[in-house]
Amino acid sequence: MLKVIAVAVAIAATTTVAGAQGTTYKSTAKPATQASTTAKPHKRARKAESQATLQKEAKISEETARATALKEIPNGTVKSSELEREHGKLIYSFDITVPGKSGIDEVNVNAIDGSVVAKQHETPKSEKKEAAQEAKEGKKTTKK
Repeated sequence: MLKVIAVAVAIAATTTVAGAQGTTYKSTAKPATQASTTAKPHKRARKAESQATLQKEAKISEETARATALKEIPNGTVKSSELEREHGKLIYSFDITVPGKSGIDEVNVNAIDGSVVAKQHETPKSEKKEAAQEAKEGKKTTKK
């Protein structure tokens, strides 16, 4: 919008100067059209899929995925879990705490075939950062 105003002011100034000098200049600027003055829409974020929709798509149960995740982290306790689509894959994500160890271990289990997709340790600092990001995105995590 500011570009259109700036072009209009420049054309008006040129026309005024040319009129004052008694000469006429042909403007090479094309008239603004409605399409060029409107802002392009931002890419829309994909609608968050409902848990019911994700559950229908999952081939393995949350209980089976939980057992798989707990096999990866001996002596662990599931702090929270959620079913989500991440990087195009439908996964169960489990945050697992271990007594005597700070932070959490996150284990992602494929909700279609039951394989472990990812396993990583998150420090309290990185866990807090991730929670803030998820709150910003409006994600909810199921605490269990």
